[in-house]
Amino acid sequence: MKDYFKIVLIFSIVSMICSENGYSQYANKKVNQKHQKYTDSLKQVDYNYIFPILGQEVYRKGFDIPYPVGLMANFMSIKQGIDISNMQLGVKATNIDAPLTPISTDFLDFGENTNDSYTVNIRPDLWVLPFLNVYGIFGYGNTHTEVNLVKPIDLQSIVDQSIATYGFGVLAAAGIGPVWFTADANFTWNKPELLDEATRVNVVGLRLGKTFKFKNHPDSNIAVWVGAMSVNMQSETRGQIKLGDAIPGLEDKADEIVNKYTVWYDDLTRAQKALVDNTPIPAIVDRIGQADGSTIVKYGMDKQVSEQWNGLVGLQYQYSKRWMLRTEAGLIGDRKSLLISANYRFLL
Repeated sequence: MKDYFKIVLIFSIVSMICSENGYSQYANKKVNQKHQKYTDSLKQVDYNYIFPILGQEVYRKGFDIPYPVGLMANFMSIKQGIDISNMQLGVKATNIDAPLTPISTDFLDFGENTNDSYTVNIRPDLWVLPFLNVYGIFGYGNTHTEVNLVKPIDLQSIVDQSIATYGFGVLAAAGIGPVWFTADANFTWNKPELLDEATRVNVVGLRLGKTFKFKNHPDSNIAVWVGAMSVNMQSETRGQIKLGDAIPGLEDKADEIVNKYTVWYDDLTRAQKALVDNTPIPAIVDRIGQADGSTIVKYGMDKQVSEQWNGLVGLQYQYSKRWMLRTEAGLIGDRKSLLISANYRFLL
């Protein structure tokens, strides 16, 4: 987490060094002649609000800045690959309560695993300084995970569950000439209903953009940008799930799964069979054979996104200094994402 804060801190220092060129992502050093009247009016603003600190100095230089307080409503959709390692299994059923036991990679092999998440969140924020914004994140949504086991048997597990999200973030911004830069780091805790504890996710976003003002409405504009996003999640996961929830249509698949397992098991050496027999795998397969969907499988694993970075493109329409509409898409890389948001801003 310290590394993410270092990135934002360094960017904040750069922003202060570049303060003659711009205080925020909406600032421009060179003013088009058709906006000169609006710029001159900014220099006459008597800004007696607490935030952002140094707001009066910014207006005296003729720079425009957003209203300090905002409330953003977001819809976010993400699809990404997931890598799984360090698998541990246990089983809990009648007369059985096996503890989590590590499963050797010699016995388990995964194919392509994916996660689709859909969340709605609220993001209150505050420009503490003209170049430094802090915000909170509070959301709720659903997640769809597909895990494909290819060894010892071909088996697809599909799990749908709700997820609650909360966290905080910090954003640093600077305008240099006709373009602006932002560096954004946030830290969220995501609690799916089937996990024992929330999973922490760290996100860093870097963006480079340009804002185009409307000729007759200088407080309205369209901003476009490109950027990159890095996602890093807490790797350790612990939870439990019913067999019937992990394997939809268990009754119809039970015989096929058991037969494939038997063929695989019979091909093992005596030493390998002894290792498998000391894991919860035989008990789980036995419960599958009984089509006992109520059996609880306990699991532990290390998981991480397949690719840490992906590319972004975005667009924002600012109707006024109070209302903005924004969309951003992740198009480059393994992670595909779509953000749609509305932002209302006001003075404090």
